[in-house]
Amino acid sequence: MSGISGLLVTVRSAKQGAEMQQGKFREEYLQEIASLRINPEDMAELALSEGEPARLASAHGEVIVTCRPTDVPRGLFFLPVGPLANQLFSAADTDGTGVPDWKRQQVTIAPGGAKAEHHDPQR
Repeated sequence: MSGISGLLVTVRSAKQGAEMQQGKFREEYLQEIASLRINPEDMAELALSEGEPARLASAHGEVIVTCRPTDVPRGLFFLPVGPLANQLFSAADTDGTGVPDWKRQQVTIAPGGAKAEHHDPQR
């Protein structure tokens, strides 16, 4: 199955904020930052069920995310800010601001991949 294209918007979710207070290396936090919010119709088009992994790719990188159906417009995807989201943006492409535009990255999502594995930077 081929993928679908859309716009990625990074966010700080309430769950992410709460889990961050407990520690950024806890499994609950790592699961939250790998959770892509996506329209249920987009998930159906991709033949994905809740909790299934998908490949999310931009011109700058690719990550494996876990899909979560959410009431959002079709073709608009939401991913919490963090190490996974960072891999999809270019630090050089800042329109002169010095900060990447975290709100409008063109991406493609396709089914597949293993569940998101988390690299422990403390190792």
